[in-house]
Amino acid sequence: MKRLILLLFFIPAVLTSQNYIDLFKIAYSQNFNNEFEDTQSTTDIHSIDVDLTIPFVINDDNAIVTGVLYSQNNLSLAPGFHGDEAPFYGLLSEKTTLYNTILKLGLATNFNEKWSGTFVVLPKLASDYQDISGEDFYVGGAAILKFQKNENLKYRFGVYAMQQAFGLFTTPLLGFYYLSPDEKLEMNVMLPISVNVNYRLGDTRKVGFDYYAIGRSFDIHMENGLYRYVDYVALEFTGYVEQGFMDNSILLRLKGGYVANSAEVYAKDDQIDFRVSAFDFGDERTQLSPDLSDSLFAKLEAVYRFDLSKQESMNNDNESGL
Repeated sequence: MKRLILLLFFIPAVLTSQNYIDLFKIAYSQNFNNEFEDTQSTTDIHSIDVDLTIPFVINDDNAIVTGVLYSQNNLSLAPGFHGDEAPFYGLLSEKTTLYNTILKLGLATNFNEKWSGTFVVLPKLASDYQDISGEDFYVGGAAILKFQKNENLKYRFGVYAMQQAFGLFTTPLLGFYYLSPDEKLEMNVMLPISVNVNYRLGDTRKVGFDYYAIGRSFDIHMENGLYRYVDYVALEFTGYVEQGFMDNSILLRLKGGYVANSAEVYAKDDQIDFRVSAFDFGDERTQLSPDLSDSLFAKLEAVYRFDLSKQESMNNDNESGL
């Protein structure tokens, strides 16, 4: 039974290459006083992010990976102007909550001792959830190949693509996972999306640095019958401290740092040809909201982690009769 449990959690771990898998993660963050360009108005941004992973074993080398990614961002999309601009901006100056729900359905597979891969389809529903229709549904996916250089280093190569309200978004993925021989320094890199570098101070405590790039779009349904969408981007740079509990199966992280934000509003049919990473092609859109300034932000994060190395050690002890 324990061998089955180990297999169940080990195969999907090729998603992240390390000797553990984060089955559940929830985070709450708040940006402070994002200013609207050329105005005295500001907005705070309150965000919740949830990531659930549920793997199912097929055989010794393959597993189905399922789960859900959920996020919500609460903010004002425009300042509360008066006068001639009030009829339009007044509809956007009220607090709006933008929801994003993505289903994960894919295959994690080991080709041989060196090469493995993960292939995931990602259907999503993204809007203000005020009047859900087929136009709020989008489909994307990711394909990642991993090469095990040695027991401490694994390289990753791939591509991610997703339909968005503004058009097609795609980006190449290039990264690596490294754990030092003394298991104190850990580096988990997947450019251009994320970078995590941390250092273990003791059995249950770490300090680290995070970079995380968020790119989402949301349909919004306005009271006057107009259809708009929000092109939302956040580039987060944070330092953090992590404390482990219950043999490091529960992790709490307190993060603080700097975020570059944009939440641009466009007419529904005003789109680009496609976006590759940070580069837009065929972008002749007319932005209908002011730009947002960058800001400081704080985040609290909780993780439920399954440690594969400890489970493997338990299995070896049982097999040897200890």
